[in-house]
Amino acid sequence: MARVLLIAAGGLAREVISSIRQTGDHDVVGLLDDDTSLHGRLVGGVRVLGGPELAAGIDAGLLVCAGRGSARAAVVDRLEALGIGAARYATHVHGSVGLGAGSHVGGGTILLAGCVATSDVLVGRHCVLMPRVTLTHDDRLGDFVTMAAGVALGGRVTVGPGAYLGMNASVRQDLAIGTGAVLGMGSVLLQDLPAGEVWAGNPARMLARHPGGKARGDAPARRTVNEMYPEQQGANP
Repeated sequence: MARVLLIAAGGLAREVISSIRQTGDHDVVGLLDDDTSLHGRLVGGVRVLGGPELAAGIDAGLLVCAGRGSARAAVVDRLEALGIGAARYATHVHGSVGLGAGSHVGGGTILLAGCVATSDVLVGRHCVLMPRVTLTHDDRLGDFVTMAAGVALGGRVTVGPGAYLGMNASVRQDLAIGTGAVLGMGSVLLQDLPAGEVWAGNPARMLARHPGGKARGDAPARRTVNEMYPEQQGANP
């Protein structure tokens, strides 16, 4: 069983610990967090060993369990400065997840119980998909995307890096959600959602636009979806 360290000892980490125990794909050997008041304590039955910088000296895969895409991106940047590259990151996919033919999940990504990726779905690095997210054929998610429970995408939807989709949001087929965009809980998206905008409602409409195209301070652009998997472009008409 592969060893793994979880970084950020909050609610998502407790959910991931529970999910890993159910699935049995990793041995969680510790938590790392900047909050010194947590050091030495148990969170979800796992010891907080110290700060994230300890990851460089511990032989284990890594999962960044910060809830926001921007926070995960910041941790990954810090660890990269310590010489920790992409090969160190684990992937956790709950045993109940359905991954269809041709689907790919990037390093550092977490898929919790009941998620479905039907066919030829591409999920980037360090994404978090909460329970019962449904991705249908040819959907593409950029790095650091966060999807709350019950999100459903129609086919051929592209979600830009750092975007956030709230609980039970639905997206019509063939749409694009831009980098750092936010779609509110329960929303029904019927047209493209531009980068850095916050939309909500049924049908969803813009509520706010954030300076610099970053909604809620979420992750910077990093790789575009086309840069993530260039060999896949045009492969699934």
